[in-house]
Amino acid sequence: MKQALQLKLSQHLTLTPQLQQSIKLLQLSTLELNQEVERYLLENPLLERDETDGFEPAGAGDIVNTSSSLSDFSNDINTSSDSAEFNYDAPPNPDNSSTASESTAEFAEDGSGGDFSTSGFDDGGMQTRTNKDPGDDDGERTQIAAAEISLADHLIQQLQLMQLSDYDRKLAIYIVAHLEADGYLHQPLEELEAALEGVVPLEEGDLMVALRLVQCLDPIGVGARNLSECLQLQLRARVNANTTKAELAIIAIAKELVGHHLQLLAARDFVKLKRALGCVDAELKLAQELVVSLEPKPGRYFDSGDVRYVMPDVVVSKRGGKWKAMLNQDAMPKLRVNRLYANLLQSTADGSGKNLSGQLQEARWLVKNIAQRYDTILRVTQAIVDRQRHFFEHGEVAMRPLVLREIADEVELHESTISRVTTQKYMMTPRGIFELKYFFGSSVATDSGGTCSATAIRALIKQFVDAENCRKPLSDNTISDMLNKQGIVVARRTIAKYREGLQIQPASMRKTM
Repeated sequence: MKQALQLKLSQHLTLTPQLQQSIKLLQLSTLELNQEVERYLLENPLLERDETDGFEPAGAGDIVNTSSSLSDFSNDINTSSDSAEFNYDAPPNPDNSSTASESTAEFAEDGSGGDFSTSGFDDGGMQTRTNKDPGDDDGERTQIAAAEISLADHLIQQLQLMQLSDYDRKLAIYIVAHLEADGYLHQPLEELEAALEGVVPLEEGDLMVALRLVQCLDPIGVGARNLSECLQLQLRARVNANTTKAELAIIAIAKELVGHHLQLLAARDFVKLKRALGCVDAELKLAQELVVSLEPKPGRYFDSGDVRYVMPDVVVSKRGGKWKAMLNQDAMPKLRVNRLYANLLQSTADGSGKNLSGQLQEARWLVKNIAQRYDTILRVTQAIVDRQRHFFEHGEVAMRPLVLREIADEVELHESTISRVTTQKYMMTPRGIFELKYFFGSSVATDSGGTCSATAIRALIKQFVDAENCRKPLSDNTISDMLNKQGIVVARRTIAKYREGLQIQPASMRKTM
């Protein structure tokens, strides 16, 4: 094959470092942006926070003037008043993830039969301390937020205050160490006894006594082995010296209900329930209301999970009869280029500051790209507000269909840019805080030839269900017919999908006495 030279002319997109940084900053959430800014502040000495007040356009002195950052806002969230310290023995794994073998090892440390050791249970849990700064002339105390107490810590606190023998207390702690996060004991007592065999001289019924001790603790229902037992423990606690005969009768019916007829109650088969319980409608209704008021997962409030705070990027309000979007100054970083270093670099001609020159350029890019990020967010948000102004006036039922292409054409940006802008960016309105993505939705045809937003249809479904007769709840077919009468053509299966998305149960499950 003969070799030859050829010349081709082509076009391709080259992403410069500045453009790459701009795209990256645009798709970050407010929290992620502040974390990225903190990283730049640590790595780049030419970048600093601007502590001056007021707002100036970007580019004036390489400054983006905004208010305090997200980190300043979050510092005020977790403060609490001074309180006494609690010291108690806590399990080695407060998250209840210990296994039977790990818990048994705690008993085996001393090997002295009934007087076994619990040295593995270290002090922990909720402790609120006040530290004094040595350099604080006023002697003011800095408050440290109390750590959230776990379910195991809460139960062990109560056990330490009870008049129990060391043997019973340690057995109760052993039970607590095997509770799940929801407060249930899923492991059979036989397995727990087998794990202690040869380690602790257990007598028959000792673990059951320890379990009963745990079941007497707060929250009521903890230590139950199934839902029926959990509800029965709570019903038993309702009985006291002030309980009337009528209330005792209802509690007795509720105990029978949760003890033997939970399946019938879940199926809303009230006819069979009345026959099985031998009661009338009024008594069954009161018993049902009592059971519904109980807590099926007594440990859920001690499982905080992953709590995330949302700070809106934009605030929407009505001014002069029109809805306007404004940037939330508290959510915006406040940065500028260090003028002293910048002037020194400009006056240096020998090339000794070559590395710092690159950092100076990076700092200017960051300041400019942050300003461009918020300018784009404001433009896109205002376009959304103009399209969805009826939502702000009348609520979800007035939401109109909207797709990314409409906003992209309005602000003359690409759809991918609109997608980045509306992801994890939030708008604060008089009706609440919403992600910008919330205002986009598919459309459903109407009889008049127009379209209706899926969000508006979901709002109508919720309105219908809220106003329905509880004795005769609306079926999906009935809701579909009601929407058809309003000119909105929606199939039954679509109604079922929207209803499930709203976490509304089927008609058979919503039926009450």
